Parts: sequence; structure tokens; C-alpha cells
Amino acid sequence: MVSLSQQVLRTDLAGMPLEWVDYKAAARLYFLGQVAYACGNPLILLRGGINARTREQSCLLIHSIIATHGTHHALSKLRDDYVPPLSNRTLFQRDDHLCMYCGGRFSARHLSRDHVRPISLGGEDIWTNVVTACVRCNNYKAGRTPEAAGMELLAVPFTPTHAEYIYLMGRNVLVDQMEFLRAHFPRTSPLLRRLPRV
Repeated sequence: MVSLSQQVLRTDLAGMPLEWVDYKAAARLYFLGQVAYACGNPLILLRGGINARTREQSCLLIHSIIATHGTHHALSKLRDDYVPPLSNRTLFQRDDHLCMYCGGRFSARHLSRDHVRPISLGGEDIWTNVVTACVRCNNYKAGRTPEAAGMELLAVPFTPTHAEYIYLMGRNVLVDQMEFLRAHFPRTSPLLRRLPRV
């Protein structure tokens, strides 16, 4: 069993990834009868009270991936035109905490969001126009395009699909959860090259 801080991957009945939930939310879904089936590895065993009549202790085994009944607001996120919200945390995850100019790996506090085409030149604050840059490279590039600054991008920025975004939002993604999410990535996903096959 793992730490109580470990996230559970919630899917719909068809197995499409919806969101990460903590063990308390997962236990609530089990209790309400919303869990249709569980897959992945057993994650947490919760023990309850002892039944006065049977003298048996109640137990609830929570798996790392649970499929739930009902509709969910995340279903609209599975459309082809869905664009996940952009945040520095997920941007840095998308780019693997690498500066897309010098190639160095940095902690989040030494990284920044760089607009490939600066906003001052008509660029937008969208996934396909932003990359992770170390503070030094971002300051050097300033309000110029990479070409004007004599800098070269190491990777083409891309908009993650919903499944890729769920992966990027995860903390301490377990091997079985990673494999499950990988199966929902497009075959051309740049993330596939980065994630080890297990």
C-alpha cells in the first residue's frame, strides 16, 4: 500500500480519463455506489468500525484507477476542439522542466513562461506559443522572437490532449496509471518519447 496522499485516477465507464481525486473522494464514490469497476493496482485499504452483530470490521480497498457511473462535466473535455487551461505548472511539466533554449533542467522557481512570439508583437498566451525557459534565457530573449535574438527552439510547442493534460496534472503518477494514460495519448504525442515503457 502507498501513502494517503497518492492520487486516484477517475475515469468514465468507457475508461476515458476524467480527473485525479484523493482517497477520500474515491472512498465517497465507492460508498455512494458510483464506482462501476476498478482497475490498476490496489492502492489503499481503509478499515472502518466493527459491526455489533457480525463482529466483522468493515474494509474498503481503493484501487489506483476507478471507473465511475454517470455523466461528468469533464466529458466535454474529450472533444477534439478541447483546449486545457494553461498554467506554469503544467507547462513546465509538458516541457519536462527543460529550458527550450539552452536545454538545461531547472526547478520550477528558476523557470518562466516564454512567449515564442512576444505578446508585444501580437503573440498570444496559448499552448502553441509558449515554452518553458530558464530565467536567464527569457531575460536575454526579452521582447524579441527567437530568430531576432539568435536563439533556437529545442522543441515545437504543442497543445496537450485531455489525457495528456490529466497526466501533466498528476503528482507521483504510478506505473499502472501511467500505462493507462499512455494508451489514451495520440500516437504522435511528444510525451510518448519521454515516458519510459514498462
